[in-house]
Amino acid sequence: MSFSSNCKAELCRDGLSRKSAALAEAYGVLLYCNTFSGDCVKIVTESRDFALRLPKLFKKAFGFGFDREPEAEAGGKLCFLILSPEKLRKIFAAYDLALQSSVTLHVNFGVLEDEGDRLAFLRGAFLAGGSVTDPEKRYHLELTTSHYKVSRETRALLLDAGFTPKELTRNGSSILYFKQSDFIEDFLTAVGAPVCAMGVMEARVEKDLRNGVNRRVNCETANLTKVVDASIDQTAAIRRLKERGLLDGLPEKLRETARLRLENPEATLQELAELLDPPVSKSAMNHRMRKLIGLSQQEGKT
Repeated sequence: MSFSSNCKAELCRDGLSRKSAALAEAYGVLLYCNTFSGDCVKIVTESRDFALRLPKLFKKAFGFGFDREPEAEAGGKLCFLILSPEKLRKIFAAYDLALQSSVTLHVNFGVLEDEGDRLAFLRGAFLAGGSVTDPEKRYHLELTTSHYKVSRETRALLLDAGFTPKELTRNGSSILYFKQSDFIEDFLTAVGAPVCAMGVMEARVEKDLRNGVNRRVNCETANLTKVVDASIDQTAAIRRLKERGLLDGLPEKLRETARLRLENPEATLQELAELLDPPVSKSAMNHRMRKLIGLSQQEGKT
């Protein structure tokens, strides 16, 4: 199962205890499903968990079921239909909507006065028209509806709940989406999928840890490269001085520094500084190395 399917399966385990919550969830389903008009309700889903929940949800909300349901053994896309004019009239009346064959749908906020009902509405919207990407790959959760006004009013509900979704239009559909992992975690928790929300959180922590390790490795690699490059330059300078017979005439501190570098080509300046007797600071060792390189370059010009 996909991560999105797992989220919907977790949401469908939530009970249907209150009729108002069932009405609110069914409202989200209807406004985000394939077809909701005065002539027909058509809900198509690939989630078997959602398909099992739908008849119970509509029975709790409206007191009746669907006119057509998929066969129990059906696979792939599962289709639910309501064609009865009487049932459609009751559905529209439940949300105080005008029953017309062509109507501009909107969210009736009066039906969603209770906070729990607003979250139930968002749960229904996600079940019917939502998806979320596997957080191991990327962070993206979206709600898709063919009704622009519904999308704008759903955004108002989300803003009121503390979320700030972004908006876009794709193939004539209006989409609200999140790309921030913390918003996705909070949204899934709020609508009733805390286990999947924890999965997003764990994926984020793992990514942050992995990125942190990669940054440290890259930093250490860069530092090691600098050490190697510096050592090569220092060693070459010391050998030039030695080849020209100038090394023995240098002060003892510089001769000792040169000897240590030739004997320890892979050592850092700090490590070389600690090998001296008595030890010196890294800054002092760096000063000596610059002096040796400078003398080598000076002699090379003469």
